[in-house]
Amino acid sequence: MQDGRTGTELVPVSPYGPFHRFVDRIRELNIEGRVHDALAEIDLFEWIAEAFGDRRTADFMLQRRMYTYLHLQQHEPALSIGAQLVARHRASGNLLGEARTLADLAELCMLTGRDAEGMRYLARAGLLLESTTRRNDCYVRALASCGDAAIAAGLHEIAAAFYDAYYAGNGPDQDGYIPFVYSALLVSWGLWLDHLGRNLEAGHRWRRLAAITDTWLTSFGRVGRASHVQILTGTRALALAKLGRTDEALALAQRSIAGPGTGSYTHPELWTAHLALAVALRARGEFTAARRELVAAEHLVSRGIRADDRLLVQYELATLTAEVLGQHVETVGADIYADVLGALQGQAQQLWRQRRQRMTMLRQARQREQLEIEHARAHAALLRDPLTGLGNRRHFDQLMADIYAGNHPSPTTLLLVDVDNFKSINDTHSHSAGDEILRELARIIGAHCRQGIDTPIRYAGDEFTIFLNSDPVNAVSVAERIRASVSATDFSGTAPGTPVSISTGVAALRCGMTPTELFHTADTNLYRAKRAGRNRVAT
Repeated sequence: MQDGRTGTELVPVSPYGPFHRFVDRIRELNIEGRVHDALAEIDLFEWIAEAFGDRRTADFMLQRRMYTYLHLQQHEPALSIGAQLVARHRASGNLLGEARTLADLAELCMLTGRDAEGMRYLARAGLLLESTTRRNDCYVRALASCGDAAIAAGLHEIAAAFYDAYYAGNGPDQDGYIPFVYSALLVSWGLWLDHLGRNLEAGHRWRRLAAITDTWLTSFGRVGRASHVQILTGTRALALAKLGRTDEALALAQRSIAGPGTGSYTHPELWTAHLALAVALRARGEFTAARRELVAAEHLVSRGIRADDRLLVQYELATLTAEVLGQHVETVGADIYADVLGALQGQAQQLWRQRRQRMTMLRQARQREQLEIEHARAHAALLRDPLTGLGNRRHFDQLMADIYAGNHPSPTTLLLVDVDNFKSINDTHSHSAGDEILRELARIIGAHCRQGIDTPIRYAGDEFTIFLNSDPVNAVSVAERIRASVSATDFSGTAPGTPVSISTGVAALRCGMTPTELFHTADTNLYRAKRAGRNRVAT
């Protein structure tokens, strides 16, 4: 090129699909609080992505639809969308996408009182994350969703393990996912411990929160993320207020509340700034002003998705009311305050005991999920050819049985692939050379198949079959690309002086056709390709 740059530099490839800008648009609408507009645009964008074959963006649209329903507290539609998304991720082999969606479903189950189901989803999500070494942006988001689910279940130690492991290896997250969920964890944990009277443990969480928010505020300030700075400033103010640093907390909370917003919309996460201001004002004895801030905090937190947060603010409001009554009712004032505080702490302790039960449920769910995963691996091994890693004859028979039962995608086209003159390759260069060629052919065939959609199989010896979810025209195109790739591959290191090529027969599954007829048609076309000179596709 004239400017000296490569095509890759001029046209960067996005891992998020060609229509990923749609996803950014939906995020912007949700941040602005325009959730109904977001749903309307999701309908349009999802249709466009599906129409143009951009399954990745279509999956993101489903995910944003689920989150928007969650934001609107429409839990049943969100659960339904989540189940669809898990199935899509599992079919396409998107392990991190599956883990994230399972964690989101776990949180939804906790919000709707389905604890056992939620623990099962969370256990499986955690096991999937442990099984991968990938530490990319998708991993961060899956990790954050697992943390959110653990917080919703009151499993603060589990959530902390997710976040600490990531933070130790990666430091501050410029996109804000880990800072927000990690700080939300410490806020919830600190308030619970405060309300249970476990002040030393609570103090440890508040000091940790003060330290990490200070680091993150510096990081976000450098890159100009004003909205991130505004929310985390309020969170830091709450930590300082709980640590007794009243003047600093007041200044930070007021700055956060008065900070740059998005028009008349106030982000729900700013409830921590109002709570911080209330705690500081209460410490100064300004009870009326403190109550006003607590009411504002309760209003904001009611728009969020974490039900426990509202309980925590209501506890602060109730203890403030009890303290005011105790100071103004003669002779029995102190008793009133002690009675109310005792009743509130008793309820908090009961909720805390329920959390221990969930911890036990999670351990049991994890054991069951481990057994299921091991069983699935063993079953998959029975269907895998050990030489090539493709499906084996048992898998082929299973797919043919599915066709016979009518349980197959439409359209379905079968490719029957045979290596030309393979016997002479074995006789001339040894069976180990032949095995190496079969492995390379399997790699080429697999590279031309869509994971979770098409199924490549080593049928027998040097024969392969490919079940394509495609019409005959596209199937022939795929077969030609595979044939051309094989012809262009250099096998001289394995079989010097011997050309390697393949012949392919193509057969489309027609209405009323039996599996035997489908295979016979592909086999007939394969031999037509052989008789026509090999290294070709026949249909």
